[in-house]
Amino acid sequence: MALADHLSSPISRRGFLRQSFAFSALSALGSDLAFGHAPAASPGAHEVLMIGDWGYDDAAAQTRVAAGMTAYARKNAIHPDAFFLLGDNWYGALDGGVNSTRWKTNFEDMYSKDVYNCPAYAVLGNHDYQRFPESKVESELAYARTPGTRWTMPARWYSFEFPRKNPLITFIALDSNMPHGKPSTPNPDKPSRDFTLTPEEKDQQLAWLTTELARPRTTPYLAVIAHHPVYSNGPHGDHATLIADWDPLFRKHNVTLYLAGHDHDLQHLEFENHPTSFFLSGGGGADLYNLKTDPAHRGPYGQKVNGFSHLSVTADQLTLRHLDTDGHILHSFTKTPAGKIALS
Repeated sequence: MALADHLSSPISRRGFLRQSFAFSALSALGSDLAFGHAPAASPGAHEVLMIGDWGYDDAAAQTRVAAGMTAYARKNAIHPDAFFLLGDNWYGALDGGVNSTRWKTNFEDMYSKDVYNCPAYAVLGNHDYQRFPESKVESELAYARTPGTRWTMPARWYSFEFPRKNPLITFIALDSNMPHGKPSTPNPDKPSRDFTLTPEEKDQQLAWLTTELARPRTTPYLAVIAHHPVYSNGPHGDHATLIADWDPLFRKHNVTLYLAGHDHDLQHLEFENHPTSFFLSGGGGADLYNLKTDPAHRGPYGQKVNGFSHLSVTADQLTLRHLDTDGHILHSFTKTPAGKIALS
């Protein structure tokens, strides 16, 4: 039995629908939704678009996802207030570090300012920690200090309120690259995939997270962003360290939403009596992975597909959507501040 099963009962789609959550089939919502039109936005909604695992060496899939996301935003008159980059921002070498040409071609131009005229909040993935031989982590932190860039990474872990004026949701961005006992070998002929936080840094972040979650807040929602899933139906599976360190804090402080990537697919997981919805967006451009667990057994949703995700925020509810490269909505749900979820 997976460690997750000891901590909370997984909800299958059928089990999920048996509970007191409202549900309506996608086909009953009309052709507009099926063909990629966002449901009518609530007055005053604030929008976030997001991708994970996007900065692949071969940018073909990234380009398709970026084009689909841009077309979707334009078609539906979505003007994002924020753009989330859920880690594995740069696979392979980032030659030149902060001066690499990849910053322009694969970030600034790929996600152009005429559509994404907003902060691009980024977290670190395992591939960002690879050394070739220089540290991409330090380059990403340094690039955030470049005048005029939208790239936003003030530290390896940080928090912010969204939107900036009259905020509705508190976000805590974390570094989920946990020590695992394997040596780091910063050899230019054999780039390390094991470089990560030190045990001391891991403990420092956990202490900071504990304090941050305990702070008084006025926003109706609380969300955490990181690269690695706590729970996943993908090949990486559930993350024992994050379950041990972070999950009890999510429960204690009623974290509304956890956003992650790492498994190259799109997922949504819910667990009975757990306050947190787990929403994974790892289809931003890297090679795709087969799901390990059928979402019919633990879900309600998962799919091996390139795509992106869309979060709408109002005082009354969050709306989250997974979309493919054509901007077709594959899965969506809403969640209220009280935790009521409706699939659509």
